[in-house]
This record gives sequence, C-alpha cells and structure tokens, in this order.
Amino acid sequence: MKPRVLLEQSPHPAGGLFTLHEHDGRLQLALDGTPLAGPQTRSGEQALAEIGLAPFRPVRQPVIWLAGLGLGTMLDAAIAALPQKKGHFIVAEPHAELRGWIRSHQPLACLDDDRVSFETDAGTAAMHRHADGLHAILLHADTAPPHPGGTPAIMDPRWLAAAHQALKDGGLIAFSSLKPLRGAESLLRRNGFDTAIHEIPSSPQARRPRMLPLYLARKGKYTSQNR
Repeated sequence: MKPRVLLEQSPHPAGGLFTLHEHDGRLQLALDGTPLAGPQTRSGEQALAEIGLAPFRPVRQPVIWLAGLGLGTMLDAAIAALPQKKGHFIVAEPHAELRGWIRSHQPLACLDDDRVSFETDAGTAAMHRHADGLHAILLHADTAPPHPGGTPAIMDPRWLAAAHQALKDGGLIAFSSLKPLRGAESLLRRNGFDTAIHEIPSSPQARRPRMLPLYLARKGKYTSQNR
C-alpha cells in the first residue's frame, strides 16, 4: 500500500489545522483531518462550471465569484467554460498560502491568469460588497471556506439574501455537495431564487457511480445583455 504523505500544513484563518496530503499521485486538502477538496469533489467542481456557467457564454464581460480555491479544479473549469478575454473570476479564499501550495505541487495556469483576482472574505460582507455585480456564484459545500456556525453558507438565510443582492438580474448560484442538503431547495425559493436540481455522477469513469446533487438557483429569468 502506498503511503499517505503530508506535503504542507498551517493554521487556517477560521481555526483548525489546514493540511495538504498526497496519496498515489492524488492531492487531498483537509481541515483538522476532515477531507475537503480532492478526488471525491473533482466531478462536482467541474460540473459546477460546465453546467452553471453555460447561460453566460454569450456575455462579453462575465463576472464570476467562486467560494474558495480548493485545489484549483473549479477555477480551472470556470476559465475553460468562459474563455472571454474580458471575463473576471473572483476567488474568495481566506488561506493565503494555498496558492503557493498548489503552485508547488500541482501547477495550474489559471492561478496566473490576468482575469483572476483573489479576496479573503467568503462571507456575507463579501456579498454586500459585490451588490448587483455578479453574473454567477459557484460554491461546493464541501470545499468552500468554513462558514460561521459550521453550516454551509448556502444554508444561511443572511448569506443567501446578500448573495441575491450581489447577483445581476438573471444571475445564478450554482452549488454542489457530496450529499443532499435537507431543506436547501425550499430555503432558496424563500429567498427569491427559481431553483432546479441536477444529478451528476460522483465519478464519470465508475460503472455505477453515486449520483450527487447540483443545484441551480436563478435570480429571475436570465436574458443575455452582452455585458
């Protein structure tokens, strides 16, 4: 059996020990031993970009906000989905060292793309700062930065209300999870989102993959304004 190798570790700004491990050529992020981004979330992160950003392909200057960097999978897929030269991808990642970890152990061109910027706050205040400025918000419940109280941000009515305000008309939240989030759909609807649920395979290569939920929550109806 191949060993599990600790590559990096440091305190997380929200508390706890943040670690990066490698096993059999695959990287895994964890917080206090609880797995975050890794092989188990890769399919969901890619689907968030491919499905969630499809409506914005005609937009000349899409502005996309991502909750957390993880291992860069979601950002890499988002850039591939929206290659517009004037696109803007904002990554809310409180752990400043994470970009350096990825550069050292899994180099990705997306980290140095001029269209990408980083901020440290993934909470409600960040949503208020982006009022009416975002086309889409991408969030994986298992890889996003820790939210106060330990529940995913998507289950916090205050965060959802601020996210609704941050989105342009027709914008959407796309989020996935390794398990269904009880009450998520009704909570989204109560906060003004038209919501649909997709099922995506946990592993496209598996013969009988476990199906995972992907939620699309739209603010009104999307109409391309070529902005």
